[in-house]
Amino acid sequence: MNLLSVVHGEDTRTDLFGPVAAEAGHRLEEWSFGWGTPPPQPLQAYDAILVFGGAIHPDQETLHPWLHDELHWLQGLLEERVPMLGICLGSQLLARAAGSWVAPLPEPEIGWHQVELTEEASSDPVLSALPPRFDALEWHYYGHGLPEGAVALARNPAALQAFRLGETCWGMQFHPEVTEPQLEHWIADKADPPPDPERLLEETRTRIAAWNELGRRLCRAFLLAAGERP
Repeated sequence: MNLLSVVHGEDTRTDLFGPVAAEAGHRLEEWSFGWGTPPPQPLQAYDAILVFGGAIHPDQETLHPWLHDELHWLQGLLEERVPMLGICLGSQLLARAAGSWVAPLPEPEIGWHQVELTEEASSDPVLSALPPRFDALEWHYYGHGLPEGAVALARNPAALQAFRLGETCWGMQFHPEVTEPQLEHWIADKADPPPDPERLLEETRTRIAAWNELGRRLCRAFLLAAGERP
């Protein structure tokens, strides 16, 4: 398959998922609407899309006018049932493209927080790769509703954590793609500091290896599901 990773920042790229895609024999390219450059191939040439996170928010078209173009493109992909996996900001953009509300949470969710799969997730081709309960790395200020016709796949007290729309679109608020070096850059960013940076660093060093293995399993499951689409 030809895969496109749509990124929204230098520290939110395809470091973990890229090698998984390559090992499975797929070609993956990265691109951003915010770069102001043409994509590596025409956008319709890609068989599946990964939509990653970033420091921006899904309703900031005034600051980032290219968000209009990205949302319009995502709406077209939903109509065409192109396989997509959205993470954090990516999930928020997919939910918004599908007509859901997207808004700031009462409190941001940052750090390691427990997530629980729904009953429907046990038969989902992607989320069933994860255990029924797990501690997930979270870093998001916004939440979103469940798009019309979608299935909730994971929740916690803070927010809806994952959904599937139709048979080809998945969104998740947690970060299965993040690596330790990426997270270290996030924590060191003085423009967006976490509540307790030292504790988060310590927890990350304990948890990240197991978390990355779950991320690889999730990525493989998505690639398998995307490859089975007629």
